[in-house]
Amino acid sequence: MPQQIAPTRSNLFRTRQALKLAQEGYEILDKKREVLTTELIRHAHDAAAQQTRVWQKLDQAYRALVEARLSMGQERLEWTALAVNKTVEVEIKLRSIMGVVIPTIEAHGAPPEMPYGLGDTTVAVDEATVRFREVLDEIPMLSEMMTSVWRLARELQKTQRRVNALQYIFIPQYEATIKYIENALEEREREETFRLKRLKSKGTTARVGPPTREYQQPYRDIGGGKPTSHEFG
Repeated sequence: MPQQIAPTRSNLFRTRQALKLAQEGYEILDKKREVLTTELIRHAHDAAAQQTRVWQKLDQAYRALVEARLSMGQERLEWTALAVNKTVEVEIKLRSIMGVVIPTIEAHGAPPEMPYGLGDTTVAVDEATVRFREVLDEIPMLSEMMTSVWRLARELQKTQRRVNALQYIFIPQYEATIKYIENALEEREREETFRLKRLKSKGTTARVGPPTREYQQPYRDIGGGKPTSHEFG
């Protein structure tokens, strides 16, 4: 549907410029959409694999924890867990993919391997400690991948909406407006040409009319048509 604007040459020029900008913007956003789609697929694949690996290690860790609780009891296990007073330090760095800020998470340090005494613990506690340490090493990478997937998906959704708006709304609207203005200008030119031809035809007809005749007064004989004596002397 064309825009409701006056069909003038200035509006035609401005609409053509707007159409050109819209087409260039569509090409840029379309390329951005392709790059984001590729990056999203790659990050989503890696994140799915990482999440599966973390869930498997968590399952093993909780199984070992259940065995430790059965062998030591709930209260002794809780007192043993209080011996862990140090955790991992995380450093977050940022990078950009097509304008999307993606975090890079690096973990530094780790809890001591044996924060509790060996006298009041069992082998099941040692097994649970090892399993949870493995999970702790994988979580920063999982957080980085999941955040990247979420941000890339959100930016891809925004880009897709903009591409659709340009492709199905703005560009067809500008093209329809240009066609409307061009048709109106052509119709106006045809009317003006027809009017000028009509005026020219009327002027030519007035100058080329039939010639004017000059009439001479005929000879009239007052004497009835017979010559008099005065005419012959």
